[in-house]
Amino acid sequence: MTLKITIQEDWDVTTLKLEGRVAGTSTTEFQRAWESLALSLGSKRLLVDLSGVTHIDADGTRVLAEIHKKTNADFRADTPMNRYLVQTAKRMGRLQCKEGR
Repeated sequence: MTLKITIQEDWDVTTLKLEGRVAGTSTTEFQRAWESLALSLGSKRLLVDLSGVTHIDADGTRVLAEIHKKTNADFRADTPMNRYLVQTAKRMGRLQCKEGR
């Protein structure tokens, strides 16, 4: 399954929904979508919905860490594997913040 990226904007939250595999070239697509979205977020809260994700590679986890570091986004993860990857990304994001000081 290829990666499908959907962005939904409400008045106080923007949802970045991913469906499929976040691996290889689709990770680059995810990175580009995130970078474009980051420019327009403003003060809105960001929700990253991973409930449709079937696989995330190490590069995809690094993108999640970057998102967490820059926005403190909320994550929706519906499987044990995706919850584990979210926790890993959050730890990575915190470590990047400490190293960057």
